[in-house]
Amino acid sequence: MTVHKWLAKHRLLAGCVIGITLSFLSLAAQSPSSSNSAGTQAVVQGYVNDAHGQPLPGAQVHLTGEAGILLTQSDSLGAYQFSKIAKGTYRIRVEFQGFQTGSAGPFTLAQAEAKRIDFHLQPNTHAQTALGAPEFFDQPQFTISGVTDTTNLGGHASAMRGPAADSLSKEIVPLGATRPAPASNAALEQAARAQADNSPGDFQANHSAGRLLLENRKPRDAMPYLQRASRIQPKNYDNSYLLAQAYAAAADYANARDLIANMLAGQNRAELHHLLANVEEKSGHALEAEREYQQAAKLDPSETNLFDWGLELLTHRAVEPAMEVFRNGQRRFPQSARMMSGLAVASYDAGAYDQALQQVCEAADLNPGDPAPYLLLGKMQNADNGQSASLARLARFVQLQPENAWANYYYALALWKRRKGPQDLATSTQVEGSLKKAVRLDPTLAQGYFQLGVLYAERKDLPAAIASYEKAIETGPQLEEAHYRLAQAYFASGQTAKGQQEIERYKAVSKTKAEQIDRDRREIRQFVYTVQAPAPDRQQ
Repeated sequence: MTVHKWLAKHRLLAGCVIGITLSFLSLAAQSPSSSNSAGTQAVVQGYVNDAHGQPLPGAQVHLTGEAGILLTQSDSLGAYQFSKIAKGTYRIRVEFQGFQTGSAGPFTLAQAEAKRIDFHLQPNTHAQTALGAPEFFDQPQFTISGVTDTTNLGGHASAMRGPAADSLSKEIVPLGATRPAPASNAALEQAARAQADNSPGDFQANHSAGRLLLENRKPRDAMPYLQRASRIQPKNYDNSYLLAQAYAAAADYANARDLIANMLAGQNRAELHHLLANVEEKSGHALEAEREYQQAAKLDPSETNLFDWGLELLTHRAVEPAMEVFRNGQRRFPQSARMMSGLAVASYDAGAYDQALQQVCEAADLNPGDPAPYLLLGKMQNADNGQSASLARLARFVQLQPENAWANYYYALALWKRRKGPQDLATSTQVEGSLKKAVRLDPTLAQGYFQLGVLYAERKDLPAAIASYEKAIETGPQLEEAHYRLAQAYFASGQTAKGQQEIERYKAVSKTKAEQIDRDRREIRQFVYTVQAPAPDRQQ
């Protein structure tokens, strides 16, 4: 069964965007800087998710007590919080358009108690019908992810999430997919240009000059020579293909698309479909790109064609079809590290975390010297529940590449996850050393500074924590968790004005991310709905 036929069979209900979510640390594991600064008042916090665990940003959360009603909204990751609450009896209610109301209580808060209450709201069937949601015949069989990537050592509720599929899929792209730029030979280029310029009617001279410039990654310089050769021999396939490549590399997508279409009218080749797919993807036409990648894989099921088709599906969250493609590719190419990595990302996005970790470890073993599987494993490690396999691979990553900042960073996270609590000073010291080395190797590694801040906050070293959080924000101003944790550290140290300022910055960053998530979801829905109708195969 082809992916298109599969998708045509399983129509999706509009708005059904199901994401992966992963809570890996309890509120009890928070550092002192994330608790209320007064020390004598209570905190209520948690998540608002749908029935599948997908965050519901903007949900109205009402906390009712003897003193009245407090109101807040869930943030971009579905997290909410009420702080500095007096002890007493409370009820809580959550409302979100299109979903049934959630409630909890009555419950009693003791002095300085931190209570976590999560909500999993059920869809309001009547409301969906009233809104005109289309009917569906079969339950959707694949999921779509739409959460952000925050890997941390322990933070407040809004950070307790696993990485999104799109960020994971970016890690598998470099696996065997690129080649290093050739060494430039200025004298050779100059000679080729001179020969072509002196012989404008010589096909071979112009074709050779264009090829050399394109191979040296100078597509705009190559275009005039390849165009001149094309005018001399308009039906020469090799020259036309090079010219199409030059157009695509120079971001001249309109000319690239037209030229490839003309070539396909004469020869239905896999490499032409693959090149056209690249052009469509870079042009922002995901649906057309997916169809062209599929056609390329149908004509030539090579490792590259199958991988790129699966990656396109995975990038746009058609997870089960992507998994099918990667499985077939892995059976054909069992030694392909990037095929196994693609399968691992698809498994992760489908919620099969143990399987995903096993697969990415296998990918790392297939090519131990390649950093990409380790980087992928580092992003996934929040789901490993302390598996020694992940720690062993990340330890090997550091051993093989001791001067790689990300190797040291992810190894530090793996160590922290396995420490025996705040009293485990030996592991804490080792984590600190790895994080310090990571930021020394890469002074722009905002996540490294942030994690150092979390570590210092756990030690109750507020000056060091504040300095680390400030450095994290300086190098990564969009790291929303850093704003939140810095605010808590300011509050705890009595710097109320600075703390409130950071809370406002945190809210602004969260709002921006929520808007981006909403845009991404709309694009994902459009892709998944439209891909159900396959384009007719081109005939030779």
